[in-house]
Amino acid sequence: MDLLNTLVDKGLRRELPTREEALAVLATSDDDLLDVVAAAGKVRRQWFGRRVKLNYLVNLKSGLCPEDCSYCSQRLGSKAEILKYTWLKPEEASKAAAAGVAGGAKRVCLVASGRGPTDRDVERVGRTIEAIKEENEGVEVCACLGLLSDGQAERLRSAGADAYNHNLNTSEGTYGDITTTHTYADRVDTVQKAHAAGLSACSGLIAGMGESDEDLVDVVFALRELDPDSVPVNFLIPFEGTPLAKEWNLTPQRALRILAMVRFVCPDVEVRLAGGREVHLRTLQPLALHLANSIFLGDYLTSEGQAGKADLEMIADAGFEVEGTDTTTLPEHRSDAASCGTGGGCGSGSVCSSEEPAPAATTEQVRGDQARTDLVAVRRRGAGTDLAPNA
Repeated sequence: MDLLNTLVDKGLRRELPTREEALAVLATSDDDLLDVVAAAGKVRRQWFGRRVKLNYLVNLKSGLCPEDCSYCSQRLGSKAEILKYTWLKPEEASKAAAAGVAGGAKRVCLVASGRGPTDRDVERVGRTIEAIKEENEGVEVCACLGLLSDGQAERLRSAGADAYNHNLNTSEGTYGDITTTHTYADRVDTVQKAHAAGLSACSGLIAGMGESDEDLVDVVFALRELDPDSVPVNFLIPFEGTPLAKEWNLTPQRALRILAMVRFVCPDVEVRLAGGREVHLRTLQPLALHLANSIFLGDYLTSEGQAGKADLEMIADAGFEVEGTDTTTLPEHRSDAASCGTGGGCGSGSVCSSEEPAPAATTEQVRGDQARTDLVAVRRRGAGTDLAPNA
């Protein structure tokens, strides 16, 4: 297929596809799916070999968020029956993190619900980072605390944070339909603050919220322009008790096409297979490893994930290997740029194309009997409980 040959060539040169080409990936048929995966897999292997980076989430503070993000089980007004607790103590968070590191995680992601941290919260998280790094040599720590105020990114970096996550989630044009208590521009500003402070920026999206193909391409092109080192691709977990509980718009095949499109647009960044992979990819999860070079191990913030042991077996059975702490995740050209505090080369220059975009493919509709509500399980173990974590 000429399209795929072109995209592979561009990916190996770190050249931006056109919007038309990105849309065409999403419009490919199921008959062409394995060809799409194989093509994107060539790009993935060029920059990351067969390594899979493991990341582990620790939910420092769960629920009771004042923001109204429609996809979130922790949102204002959520009726989802999730765990609700205030800040974990540094030693509690460190113990939770250690379980993930023991399972093979190279990065620990510290997340707290809320609009953004107070200065006192930043101090608290700083102590937590110090506690984790004292007990786990070589581990990376990424903070995800919401919108940052001036100076907070610098303080997190001084405390030992390696990265900061703040997702764009969806396109600028549809952001107001998903969230009203803050803006898309607020999110962009926080990613830029992390960059400016010398933190490795992590920013991604959520697919499956009823967005169009154009919306997906818009947000991925915007991410390339922001140039984060890590791009988590989440698939909506339709929690009962949230406004998007009935949004079952993804098939495993569409989820794979979305991942392939992200890889072609951001060929040399850490593409992370994130929340919702078990719900929407199901038995096709191993194919996603040919597209993403990073996954979350075990459970997520408020939902249960695949057993950590099963994650490790899946990686081995698919012919991949867990990335060790002695290996640099990013390609050399990105690592060198990051050490200089500049963008890594995923998205230098304009992301505009003079070509007219192709018409959007019709969104695949999932039949009612394909809505796998049985796979949406609220987390009842790990951080905030007395039960052992899944790692």
